[in-house]
Amino acid sequence: MKVIDSGICSVKGVSSYGIKPGKMGLAVIVAEGNAAGVFTRNKVIAAPLVVTREALNKNGKLAAIIANSGNANAFTGEEGLADAREMAAILSRKLGVDSDLIGVASTGVIGRKLDVGWINDNIDEVMNSLTSSSQGTSNAARAIMTTDTFPKMAAVELSSGICIGGIAKGSGMIEPNMGTMLGFIYTDAEVASDVLESCLKKAVDKSFNMVVVDGDTSTNDMVLLTATGASGVTPDIVEFQQGLEHVLTDLAKQIAKDGEGATRLIEVQVKGAVSVEDARLVAKAIVRSPLVKSAVFGKDPNWGRVVAAAGYSGADVDQEKISLAFSNGSDSAALVDNGKIISGDSELLNELGSIMGSPEVIIIVDLDLGDSCATAWGCDLTYDYVRINAEYTT
Repeated sequence: MKVIDSGICSVKGVSSYGIKPGKMGLAVIVAEGNAAGVFTRNKVIAAPLVVTREALNKNGKLAAIIANSGNANAFTGEEGLADAREMAAILSRKLGVDSDLIGVASTGVIGRKLDVGWINDNIDEVMNSLTSSSQGTSNAARAIMTTDTFPKMAAVELSSGICIGGIAKGSGMIEPNMGTMLGFIYTDAEVASDVLESCLKKAVDKSFNMVVVDGDTSTNDMVLLTATGASGVTPDIVEFQQGLEHVLTDLAKQIAKDGEGATRLIEVQVKGAVSVEDARLVAKAIVRSPLVKSAVFGKDPNWGRVVAAAGYSGADVDQEKISLAFSNGSDSAALVDNGKIISGDSELLNELGSIMGSPEVIIIVDLDLGDSCATAWGCDLTYDYVRINAEYTT
């Protein structure tokens, strides 16, 4: 596959745009086709998710998505549900399609009434600017940002010429199943809705569901996948799955890198687990640990915290078999070998200093109990994380 730059607008049949004049933002993506979605597992579910899930269950298709930032429209009761339906109706009237073909998404502060009037007042500016250029991708991606510091987009072209592209937002309240994140993914392949759903769930499990910024699961998380079919090509499903996973993993890593206040991306690679589930438990326990995250922020190679997190993860772990290393992608320093501590000489300490000061810190754990592996992503825990979240509504 080939990595390409223009995100969702590289996909045939997609046009988009967005605006964000202040804290409020509005994005529209127009692309008709079979569709599937994955939604938060939080039992407090925002109104837009209810509306979008109903639409997918009824049709298995979407014609467009309307998304706002600055207000989550969550924990807003029947009034919030009516507001989410009105968002769908606003766009359906502009496009001349059934409102049951409109996906609705919101992100921002929980428990505040949505300003539907603002959306109605600004929808024409967005609709009049819809484009299939890369500008459409970047503007839509910016419009859905909250505490994000940069727009998140990714796309690939498969050997058959099929494109898969996506945009996402997410920075805090991140621990998918899924975490405050929205993902809108598109392909111009011809794929049935049930196949899209199966592929999306597998890809989300390997990507967005392996990101931890702070361990909080949001009320508004959703990932939607739409296939326009505009290429006229039915894909090889193995290659399609690989392409989808590449796009979602790229977006997931961007979310982890942009964690609120983050200065370093943390990648945890676990191998030698008795099952994939165990490998995921260990990887997420390590990347979730406030002590591990704080150590990475302080450039402190406190590997004992990593071992402790593996031990309480709930996975099968034998402390006499664990091996552990830190890396930055080019240099690597082994710290534990089959349960035995590797004594630190000056060369090792120099390597560790260089690794811990890198923009990306990779923690490699071998449990030596089986053949399964998993990778999780997160970020360090900084003073700025507390500042950003202490001031979020003020």
